[in-house]
Amino acid sequence: MEKRKITILGAGHVGTHCASSLMFRGLADEIVLIDSHPGKAASQALDLNDMGACLPTKTVIRAGDYEDLKDTKILVNAIGRSRRPGETRLDMFEDSMERLKDIIPKIKNSHFDGILISITNPADVVGECLRKELGMDRFRCFSTGTSLDTLRMKRILEEKTGYSRNSIQAFCMGEHGDSQMVPLSQVRFGAKSLDQLKKEQPKLSEELTLEELQQAVRDAGMTVIEGKGSTEFGIGIAFSEIVNSIFHDEKKIWPLSVHLNGEYGQKEVAVGVPTVIGRNGIEEIVEISLDEREQEEFMHSCEVIRGYLNKAEKMLS
Repeated sequence: MEKRKITILGAGHVGTHCASSLMFRGLADEIVLIDSHPGKAASQALDLNDMGACLPTKTVIRAGDYEDLKDTKILVNAIGRSRRPGETRLDMFEDSMERLKDIIPKIKNSHFDGILISITNPADVVGECLRKELGMDRFRCFSTGTSLDTLRMKRILEEKTGYSRNSIQAFCMGEHGDSQMVPLSQVRFGAKSLDQLKKEQPKLSEELTLEELQQAVRDAGMTVIEGKGSTEFGIGIAFSEIVNSIFHDEKKIWPLSVHLNGEYGQKEVAVGVPTVIGRNGIEEIVEISLDEREQEEFMHSCEVIRGYLNKAEKMLS
């Protein structure tokens, strides 16, 4: 049987929590950690291996190098430092570009031929830079985008309405950052729209405004960072959900940041939109209806990302 091998670049908070989530769910046969500090990668792998002794499925986890990419099915980019209190994700742009200059030639030389999922911030920009520099198909190289924003929004909607987040259909779109937007017109609680729910529960109109919801989602990551220095658990489970859909060919609809080629009227930009994930990576971009306000907000978010992509092209050339 084909081995489900996953390699993670970066053995810090995010990379190791991605690994632990994969192990808890039994999604990988082998996980390789690569870090600029090999001793750190080896120690993290050893610690995770100890944890694996109590798990129902066996996962081989070890430190490795770029030679491991030759037979890697999914490569994860989680290099870089944690966001600092008061920083936006875009403030990490220059630092992330310097790190890309180091890893891009190594990935090229490895003859990697799998699916690349990028997490490093600013996620939309970094994921698209990797795709362009490596010459990869847009559906096989993408970033987690608004995956985590969407999980946070569902948590907030659950807290406000009392309905289980697993019964809420909603997506954050646009940048994984301060210009992300929430298409409220498409939010559903079971079969009920948010407008219908507000008519039935008038108090919700006061407690759940668009502005407050969007700000709460934007602030969620920084709240965690100010409290403990990094975010890790949420993105770890979001990543494993993507991997689960790929390895089991689930055709799950999930928000990812992907290069657009005319979808939503946008070109030459990678941005968070609903996608269908299956065996081949992204298999379809789902175009949902946006009202006039939502279209304007989405276009603004695309312009923010596009501006940084132009800067990145100059830095990486």
